[in-house]
Amino acid sequence: MAASLAAQSSSKASTDNKDQVNEIVTQLVISIALGLSAFLGFCFLRPRWKGLYAARQLQKKAASRLPELPDTFFGWIPVVYRITEEEILASAGLDAYVFLSFFKLAIKFLIVTLFFSLAVILPVHIHVGNGFLGNDSGKGNKDNETENDFATSYKTPATQSEQDSWSTDYLWMYLGFVYLFSGVAVYLIVNETKKIIRVRQDYLGSQSTLTDRTIRLSGIPKQLRSENMIKETVENLDIGKVESVTLCRNWGELDDLISERKMVLRKLEVAWTLHLGYKGQTKTSTSHLSQQSNGDDEESRLLDGSGNHQEHVYAQDRPTTNIWYGFLNLQRRKIDAIDYYEERLRKLDEKIEATRGKDFKPTPLAFVTLDSTAAAQMAVQARMDPEPMVLLATLAPAPSDVVWSNTYLSRPSRMSRAWSITAVILLLTIFWSILLVPVAGLLNVEAIRTVWPQLADALDRHPIAKSLVNSGLPTLIVSLLNLAVPYLYYYVSTLQGMLSQGDVEMSVISKNFFFTFFNLFIVFTIFGTTSQAKANFKDFQDRIGESIRDTRTIAYLLANSLQDLASFYVNLIILQGLGLFPFRLLEFGSVAMYPIYRMLSKTPRDYSELNQPPVFSYGFYLPQTILIFIICTVYSVLPSSWLVLFFGLIYFMIGSFIYKYQLLYAMDHAQHSTGRAWSIICIRIVVGLIVFQLAVTGILALRLALIRSVLVVPLLAATIWFIVFYKRSYEPLMKFIAIRSLTRDPPFGAVPPGESRYDSETAYGRALDESESTGVRYINPSLNAPLEELWIRDTSNGQGDGAERGED
Repeated sequence: MAASLAAQSSSKASTDNKDQVNEIVTQLVISIALGLSAFLGFCFLRPRWKGLYAARQLQKKAASRLPELPDTFFGWIPVVYRITEEEILASAGLDAYVFLSFFKLAIKFLIVTLFFSLAVILPVHIHVGNGFLGNDSGKGNKDNETENDFATSYKTPATQSEQDSWSTDYLWMYLGFVYLFSGVAVYLIVNETKKIIRVRQDYLGSQSTLTDRTIRLSGIPKQLRSENMIKETVENLDIGKVESVTLCRNWGELDDLISERKMVLRKLEVAWTLHLGYKGQTKTSTSHLSQQSNGDDEESRLLDGSGNHQEHVYAQDRPTTNIWYGFLNLQRRKIDAIDYYEERLRKLDEKIEATRGKDFKPTPLAFVTLDSTAAAQMAVQARMDPEPMVLLATLAPAPSDVVWSNTYLSRPSRMSRAWSITAVILLLTIFWSILLVPVAGLLNVEAIRTVWPQLADALDRHPIAKSLVNSGLPTLIVSLLNLAVPYLYYYVSTLQGMLSQGDVEMSVISKNFFFTFFNLFIVFTIFGTTSQAKANFKDFQDRIGESIRDTRTIAYLLANSLQDLASFYVNLIILQGLGLFPFRLLEFGSVAMYPIYRMLSKTPRDYSELNQPPVFSYGFYLPQTILIFIICTVYSVLPSSWLVLFFGLIYFMIGSFIYKYQLLYAMDHAQHSTGRAWSIICIRIVVGLIVFQLAVTGILALRLALIRSVLVVPLLAATIWFIVFYKRSYEPLMKFIAIRSLTRDPPFGAVPPGESRYDSETAYGRALDESESTGVRYINPSLNAPLEELWIRDTSNGQGDGAERGED
């Protein structure tokens, strides 16, 4: 039986090898064709659509200091490549610097692992008969044949006891390289972390902005809920003087009025646009967008009714709207829409002014600004009160980063939201797992045959179609899921009640990584193995009967699932790196959606918002790159490691360049977390190392190399210890600023006194949020921000669609 099984396994492996080669070649051709067309299209459109592909450079002060890109077809490439880390840091901030540092770490790691894979691992596997793709070709020596087929599970105890003999010596390679590659990864993590900590400490320690000197104080007892009491309490701690206190209050009524006013204002703008007519101009700016105003009082924000009698040529009659009234609002009447919304706007303005003067109920949260950054850092790194959950000090986000609508949520409300979101994530995880079952079934023709025999027969007759279904279709579905699901998780994160956009961004990174790692790697691998097992069950049923249910056989299938899915992950990396990355450079989503948004745009405000640069969200892009890195790590010692590592290296090299261009020139990105995402990246990398070590342990154990599998256990323990060590030793320095760092000189060149490079060169950072001229401070904008003005087309000069005037 064992000899028969070995012969069948050898024949099947040869067929599988050919199928895998066809799948990879097909995926490679398709991905290169897609990627090359997108890249050439970008090179052609870039100098012609600068409003899209150089939007950040045109609109942001910091990006304007970057080198100008030539308008030639490929001339921009060396210019972007030569931009230094210091220029990235000064122009794009710490978040972008950290994001691109991860790509550099991945490239270094993959260069090392690919070298050993080509020099050692691949030749060894070829020598023992595993072939180029990891399937037993049947050409190995007789002693090794038994380790590469299902007959291993049916050996006698005497035969099994011989598996740790010289005939399996090549398995020591697994043990050696799992230690080596884990050590290389940890070394790179520690080395890069030290570098980022040094840059971060110098970068943030050389400034003393409002945000650096402000703490967020929560858990304030009722007897201390006043500005004076909070100031006195903090100053009595002798950590520094208090400059200002902003006690958060229940501004829910006022925020609701402001939101309602925005909605009414937009409806009024639409009504006036329909009446006056407006032909949007793609290059309009706020200087071209107008209001009609005849005074400085509240009523001047509304159009003067006398304007209705001017001699103008209107696009159409005044629009109407339906209002509902009477018993249960069952009656309706058509009225003039402009008059109706103007009256609503006037009443809302009066109500907002009256509500702003109210005394709102205080909440247990406040923003306290101290006289120095050192005082703020000491406050957040110490406990203020001996009672638990009382006077908890944390770092404050920038004023523009605060989600003010969440500041007056109670602690029970915030906790209930957090638990509810956790339950939703668990339900979504189950849903994605169920959704991936049929996708995993596409990886194997035999699994398809059990559901749709005619399709399986047709695929057997057409090798190219078979390759597309077995490799192209699953990778495309997974890629689309990876593109769409982050939007859902971002929306869910905004409902969690977090106090800053930076916290929302960190939450999005964690949630999306959980989805990509658990559902698209762990669950997909298991389901892929299950589909393989079901297919193999029918082949072996006649020969081995009920023994297929033996736990050793099932364990063997699970241990080899990674190798069975190697071609799928290679195809996934090829599609992501060579096929889809260039479409991100092309900003295909923005280009494709632009005509739709333009058709939906009606008012001057709509057209102005249409021309804003696209926003780069780290939570959308970072989790997928971490997953690709983990896949490369897990496959680094398996027979197909050279393929995974090679295309993984190409993925990170292309991605590093494309994201560098987008972060510097094309896309807007808020300075939320000051590089705190690096800790998340490192911990996830180490989790990938643990999965890598567990996979090697399982493979060695199931090939009965028990001594070698046990020797991996100390490495597992050391890796888990490293997580604890990293969180205790390095993570605090990624969150706080050391006191000694506050006395250092600015790190990157001369900076004017009292102004850091972060302030002077970051366009959407703290300098904008805290400018003395704008007066922005820790205060809810609903309390003091000027009410938005009406933007409409001006026809008073009789010049038709081209005449626009006004000021914002």
